[in-house]
Amino acid sequence: MTRVSRLRNAAVLVAALAALVVWQARGDAQSYSSGQNISPAFEGWEENEDGSFNLLFGYMNRNWEEEIDVPIGPDNAIEPGGPDQGQPTHFLPRRNRFLFRVRVPKDFGTKEVVWTLTTKGKTEKAYATLRTDSRVDDVVMASETGALGAGTSSPEVRANKRPDVAIEGAKQRTATVGQPLAMVVLVTDDGVPKRRGFGGGAGRGRGTAAGGAPGATAATNPLAVNPAFRPPSRITVGKVVGLHLSWFVYRGAGKVTFDPPQVKPWEDTRAGANSPWAPLWQPPTLPADGKWSAAVTFDGPGTYVLRALADDGALLGADDLTVTVTR
Repeated sequence: MTRVSRLRNAAVLVAALAALVVWQARGDAQSYSSGQNISPAFEGWEENEDGSFNLLFGYMNRNWEEEIDVPIGPDNAIEPGGPDQGQPTHFLPRRNRFLFRVRVPKDFGTKEVVWTLTTKGKTEKAYATLRTDSRVDDVVMASETGALGAGTSSPEVRANKRPDVAIEGAKQRTATVGQPLAMVVLVTDDGVPKRRGFGGGAGRGRGTAAGGAPGATAATNPLAVNPAFRPPSRITVGKVVGLHLSWFVYRGAGKVTFDPPQVKPWEDTRAGANSPWAPLWQPPTLPADGKWSAAVTFDGPGTYVLRALADDGALLGADDLTVTVTR
């Protein structure tokens, strides 16, 4: 090996090590269980039939475990017209997309709506405007949540309709600390898209087995046994496609227990997580009558807003239940 070759190889090695250090630093920076703040997110806007617009919001909780409560007020405000415009006060871990809408009139023009959120001593803002490049539709939502790869579409997905969700009984109820409260939700859906996929966190594509060899088998490539173990083949998050329902706390501080345990509505990409973004996750069996039953138990008094979120893998439908809990 010549001196030039040795120098070239050394340079390549140094560059590779530097890239590894940067990758590890970035990974570590995003792997906190608790102690980090939340960033509000403007997801885009959609137009209503009457000419008005919906501004869509979500958030990124930088923690993998810690759930944070921020009451409506200076630390959790949407202006103008607020501070309360339907935003959450209980924040689940990690990325939660397309969580709520703020309706603005058809003459909104170039004005903006600002969501200000202060957590862990840090203030961050999401600025919502009607910029042309921020317009979203159902296909964009399906892509952003992981049902499609970036920039892809299909006739099936374009024909998809959002699930319809209706909580049976009164939408405002009372409960006692420690006593289960029964809940039933009727979900109707068009059956589109059909159930498929293995999850996979970073987005798993279809095609050849990992390694790229067509016709690879377990004997020639162990990773061919299960597509969930293939390297990521797209830049967007991957998600199992299939209708399911999740109850979660939208507003209210205090420990809440659901029975049965609910599918996570947030992007938990860790293996073994009860999440449609997790490798090997499979959606639950659909109830024959479309009615999903669950019970909730509260460990402390207060007023809670519980959200029933139906997710067909691409689009979302929701209904809210307000519960006043006493001792």
